[in-house]
Amino acid sequence: EVQLVESGGGLVQAGGSLRLSCAASGRIFDDYHIGWFRQIPGKEREGLSCVTSTDDSTYYADSVKGRFHISSDNAKNTVYLQLIDLKPEDTAVYLCAARQKLVDTPQHFCQRAKMAPGDYWGLGTQVTVSS
Repeated sequence: EVQLVESGGGLVQAGGSLRLSCAASGRIFDDYHIGWFRQIPGKEREGLSCVTSTDDSTYYADSVKGRFHISSDNAKNTVYLQLIDLKPEDTAVYLCAARQKLVDTPQHFCQRAKMAPGDYWGLGTQVTVSS
């Protein structure tokens, strides 16, 4: 079974930057889209960016275009999310997830932001942005 572990969260001032990492326990990039999502208490989960590393298909939510950048290191089985110009409203738990390529596109994976059978999800890393 695949495990996804997020890291890199923390407390940062508004305008600051962070790089989040999502490390997979096995080689899944050939068969899975990888996505970054965030959860704010009381709000619906939001899909931020999803990637298919084998063909560089990438989706970004409008709310983070130009500020967040997704990348992958296949040799390390790791996907990164670079966050820049952070705002207090970016405060959330950031989670990564994997979905089989055969069942969805990276855009739909991100836009729906719902768990589905066969997905793998990490536990998340907290990002707190102070004003």
